[in-house]
Amino acid sequence: MKFILDNWMLIAVALSAATMLMMPMIKGAGQGALTPDGAVQLINREKAVLIDICEPNEFAAGHAIGAKNIPMGQLESKLPSTVKNKALPVILVCQSGARSSRALGIAKKLGYENVQSLAGGLGAWRSANLPVEKA
Repeated sequence: MKFILDNWMLIAVALSAATMLMMPMIKGAGQGALTPDGAVQLINREKAVLIDICEPNEFAAGHAIGAKNIPMGQLESKLPSTVKNKALPVILVCQSGARSSRALGIAKKLGYENVQSLAGGLGAWRSANLPVEKA
């Protein structure tokens, strides 16, 4: 007990550092970030729809096999006609994962509750040696 009282400031710094280190994991879990392996399982088991939100020229340069292209700027208008069943899992992917994590809010606003972003984007997909095709 004397140690705690004598070193309360050191303990407070350690606890705040631990909290700051845990925040990215907590935020990532809440945002629906998905690993490439998890995405493949969702596609195979639950017929998840893979939506690539890159611009058409990026999509043509390379995309995951079976992905449908809806550029980020058109997501709100085209997603409902592309994925009519809002109960299906939807996986959003872009080049790095940054745009797709921002697009989660748009998809959720449209009523897609089972929507996730591919963590690391197409780069993570390629790193996992998953198939990529060019248009």
